[in-house]
Amino acid sequence: AEPGKFVEAIVAPEFTPDAFRILTTKPKWKENVRLLSVGAVEPGRGAAQWRQIDGGMLCQTADDLPDEPHDWKVVSEKQPSESLRRDLEFAWAACRHVKSNAIVLVRDGALVGVGAGQMSRVDSVEIALKKAGDRARGAVLASDAFFPFDDSIGPAAAAGVAAVIQPGGSRRDDEVIAACNRLGMPMIFTSRRHFRH
Repeated sequence: AEPGKFVEAIVAPEFTPDAFRILTTKPKWKENVRLLSVGAVEPGRGAAQWRQIDGGMLCQTADDLPDEPHDWKVVSEKQPSESLRRDLEFAWAACRHVKSNAIVLVRDGALVGVGAGQMSRVDSVEIALKKAGDRARGAVLASDAFFPFDDSIGPAAAAGVAAVIQPGGSRRDDEVIAACNRLGMPMIFTSRRHFRH
């Protein structure tokens, strides 16, 4: 606060004894200032996000919960290597920030392709693969929501994608898992989606 300004209350996680003494002895404040110690301030989780559209509003819950890799489940026969798993974690984290239907490709810790905002998940996969070009070979693929069909797995494998991470939850999860098994691709289910409008 600026010297000479009247302050009624100061809110902080905590006050050191020196800060308390200084703040309560300022000439204009003295004992009238209220010091409120509130402890560690955690960011709000799951708040509503509103977006105005023609004719109305869209509301969605903020996607701000921490990722929990220890809760993820490898659903394929093949397990991802440690290096693929690191790329899968990064791809999943990056996917959260891409407009749905989001597809993210990561290779060796670098984002190499993104498909965003399409009406079709297949189109998002095609765009991400095109953007990545040859860098798709050996990359991992993250999808912000489940694959409703296995029609994205074949093109990803043909481009050299090495592993997939997605929430799961489709009525056809078994078909998608079977496609990954046929093609020798590890796949992880996170059980939580990163859908962003």
